[in-house]
Amino acid sequence: MLTRDKTFYKSFIALSLALMAEQAVILSVNLADNVMLGSYSESALSGVAAVNQIQFVLQQLVYGVANGVIVLGSQYWGQNRPDAVKKLSAIGLWCNLVITLLLFMAVSLFPRGALGLFTRDEGIAEQGMAYLSIMRFSYVCFGFTAVMLGTMRIAGTVKIALRVSILSLVINVAINFLLIPGRFGLPELGVRGAAIGTLTARLVEFFVVARYMFRREEQLQMKGADCLRLDGQMLRDYLRVSAPIIFASILWGVSNAVQTMILGHMDNSAIAAQSISATPFQLLKVTSVGAASAASVIIGRTIGSGDMDRLKDYTRTLQVLFVMIGAALALLYTLIRFPLLALYRVSPETRSMANAFMNIQTLVLFTMSYQMPVNSGIIRGGGDTRFMMILDIISQLIMYPLALVGAFTLGWPPLAIMFIVNSDQVFKCVPAFIRVNSYRWVRRLTRQ
Repeated sequence: MLTRDKTFYKSFIALSLALMAEQAVILSVNLADNVMLGSYSESALSGVAAVNQIQFVLQQLVYGVANGVIVLGSQYWGQNRPDAVKKLSAIGLWCNLVITLLLFMAVSLFPRGALGLFTRDEGIAEQGMAYLSIMRFSYVCFGFTAVMLGTMRIAGTVKIALRVSILSLVINVAINFLLIPGRFGLPELGVRGAAIGTLTARLVEFFVVARYMFRREEQLQMKGADCLRLDGQMLRDYLRVSAPIIFASILWGVSNAVQTMILGHMDNSAIAAQSISATPFQLLKVTSVGAASAASVIIGRTIGSGDMDRLKDYTRTLQVLFVMIGAALALLYTLIRFPLLALYRVSPETRSMANAFMNIQTLVLFTMSYQMPVNSGIIRGGGDTRFMMILDIISQLIMYPLALVGAFTLGWPPLAIMFIVNSDQVFKCVPAFIRVNSYRWVRRLTRQ
């Protein structure tokens, strides 16, 4: 039975929309790059697609850190302890500073080696290196923005995410329009123009969100000085809670990179087809990501308040909502597929392969929309941060050896490999359903 608590629905919708907006701008920026570059040059599209796999690993690390702040901070917020949330936010900012600087140095020192993991084509690698040489300067700002938005989400401050998403997307599309082909007397920069647009959007995001958080946000009233004070005990608690979350995020990021690496070394058309299909898939998936993040905050707050009856009521309702979201997303993906494919100037082989990939992803969208919010939203938000990590390890130990053997030993086609590397999104539904309805995931993580 669905809960009759109107405040639950109000909070769930507001929080879901906030993260959807935040994620949508990141993926809309990628989609804008892909569509505009896809009409400009297939090699440029493939080069940016290869770089975006590095970006995806970065995003998973950054969001892993932010999600650790959210899981622990939500329980403190449920206990009405905002000072603890400020301490956690400072820890998240410092962690992401270290992570983004390390990745910046890695791609600066070894750009060809990094791109060589995803493509053997020299022309594609050259395009990717040109894009990466500019994009790497966005890493630190992106890491800070993710933690700041996550911190404000704990406190229920959500409107800024939508505003900054719209502003960022407009800036990126405008710069892409001017600089990729070279219009109104401006130079034709190709992939460098797309990178400049994305970098500018990331910088604007950072400055707008930082100004809002430290000058206008009223719930936490956080100041710059709060970021300079690190609490040793809170750091140990944060690392204990967030380590499985970050590790699971790394697994997810690496798994997507490995998927592109396998496809890119099998067929020159596969990497472009995967880029075409992946970006709208990721864009629609933000609905489930938003639902998962909203569930994590709501469940964490409820555990912090100590109301177990309300917790069970919310858990049942959330599962029904997740299934409804999955059905809606699968239908929408089916409806937009052919109009989207018509936007790309690619070979018939690439277009056909992208269409086949989209057929698989329709099923994946439906099942992922249940298992992922249950695992990363309810169960992880309830304090059991290890379950999803263990589930990911088991699934990837099965999937990727099978995919590698199928691709490079048995000679299976890219379509079969695509199905294998996404099959875990279907099978994870069963353990997710069993675990969430056992309520053995409920953990109180806060200190008195």
